[in-house]
Amino acid sequence: MSDSFSSLGQASTASPASPAIQDLSQPLASGKGWMKFVGVLFIIQGALTALSIVGIIIAWLLIWIGVLLMQSANAIERAQVSGDAAALKEALARLRTYFVIQAVMFIVSIAAIVVYIAVAGAMLGAILPHGGGWGR
Repeated sequence: MSDSFSSLGQASTASPASPAIQDLSQPLASGKGWMKFVGVLFIIQGALTALSIVGIIIAWLLIWIGVLLMQSANAIERAQVSGDAAALKEALARLRTYFVIQAVMFIVSIAAIVVYIAVAGAMLGAILPHGGGWGR
């Protein structure tokens, strides 16, 4: 099975405005406004998160996510208008990075919740005599 998208990097040299690239980029290009909107929201959330001492640890990550979305939206716009394969490849690469960061953040959040529940359960077990006593 061949990868029909492996030659996208060379497609921009064949013609300045490739209809195939414009067709491929159309679904993402139709949502570029929403991508920019969510990107701006992430940047604002990161700036507000940075105002707290603990929040400064993750604020850079939120701002980075916002910038990635903005850059991806701009690249997909370039790909749609000019048929530039390199711009389409850039947009998809930035979206990939966005989803990888989001997935890692979800995994870390789930792990933190599990640790929190374990610590809370251990503390509750230590406080209550012999594992219970509410109804006795």
